Amino acid sequence: MSVLLVEAFYGGSHKQLIDLLQESVDDCVTYSLPAKKWHWRARTAALYFMQAIPSSPSYRILFTSSVLNLAELVALRPDLASLKKILYFHENQLIYPMRKSQERDFQYGYNQILSCLVADVVLFNSAFNMDSFLSSISTFMKTMPDHRPKGLDQLIRPKCRVLYFPIRFADVTRFLPEHKLQLRQTQSLHTSSSQDSPDLYEITKARCQNEPHMKKPSEEGPLQENDMEEMAHHLTFSQCVDREPRMPRPLHIVWPHRWEHDKDPQLFFQTLLKLRERELNFEVSVLGETFTDVPDIFAEAKEQLVSHIRHWGFMPSKEDYLRALCQADVVVSTAKHEFFGVAMLEAVHCGCYPLCPKALVYPEIFPGPYLYSTPEQLCKKLQGFCKHPHLVRQHVVQVNTSTFSWDSLGEEYRSLLTAGPPSSS
Repeated sequence: MSVLLVEAFYGGSHKQLIDLLQESVDDCVTYSLPAKKWHWRARTAALYFMQAIPSSPSYRILFTSSVLNLAELVALRPDLASLKKILYFHENQLIYPMRKSQERDFQYGYNQILSCLVADVVLFNSAFNMDSFLSSISTFMKTMPDHRPKGLDQLIRPKCRVLYFPIRFADVTRFLPEHKLQLRQTQSLHTSSSQDSPDLYEITKARCQNEPHMKKPSEEGPLQENDMEEMAHHLTFSQCVDREPRMPRPLHIVWPHRWEHDKDPQLFFQTLLKLRERELNFEVSVLGETFTDVPDIFAEAKEQLVSHIRHWGFMPSKEDYLRALCQADVVVSTAKHEFFGVAMLEAVHCGCYPLCPKALVYPEIFPGPYLYSTPEQLCKKLQGFCKHPHLVRQHVVQVNTSTFSWDSLGEEYRSLLTAGPPSSS
């Protein structure tokens, strides 16, 4: 085997990437550890792989994630040092949020810096991830009491590049409700005829004159840039389902994230409880993977929101999970930590309207209308959607998910993992 795929935390997006590479790239062999006890994997995985990976003269490339201390592995296994070493960052520990009761453990970020120094290529799943890591190295190293190294970011930067996480989007057509199927057909028609579309200002002006809920352009002067953005956003609503039914189904909100503190479930559930207090009509599906320590807020919220729950808990079946996303109207992120966000993009692929913080990686992927700056803005948007669920059911989301698909990115990954001649020892 020419390509060594080594994953110290084989779960979630880490597992998805390794499985996809194993399936799609010739001549690969995988060595991994289960996705448990993350901190121990980061500390000790190199010692395990030193013994688990057999020696072979056929290895040419080593691909691993930044959970593994790559510097330790190649020190323990000098035969691996001569390989082309590719390090992939799903996240970085220099800005990973800590709970108030915790202090940042220097070791994890230090391990990642060492791994970058010995790697030949350093890949990041987003520009936000790469920029936040490189710009934080200097400040991070200042926590050392003395004899601090300098210029490490300058040594690492030339090796770095952004290569988005590749998602293999499933065909979910059979799971889509009728209104989402109509939107897809409408979107296809708009795409194919976009070259012949009338001027945006004229369309906007005409629709504003006829639709009282839309903001009208000023008659005293040209449209302002902010007005254009807002009205262009409204124009993405489908023409074929323009009226709200008298008795609409409750708004279906989905939260498909890991049940951990860094995804800020507290904010999400506090927002839903405000909607409940205001006697608004909604359903909620709380999906996502659980680990050893589940925050207490989940049990408390389940009890308080019991009459609003549609689905609750991790769905091991990918088909059931996608079906649940297709049934939902709005997907919400309340994350305090996100370097890419597979779950949000999968939900958009399933026709959900995204609401994300105006921070972290989200502005890199989602246009402004899908971002909120404060908890109050999130609550206000959901409140409006609860009152008028047709606003999201008639909306074509302006996010091109194909940019993040394996079909678009696969060739770049294959090129990186094409085995060339081995390096000289």
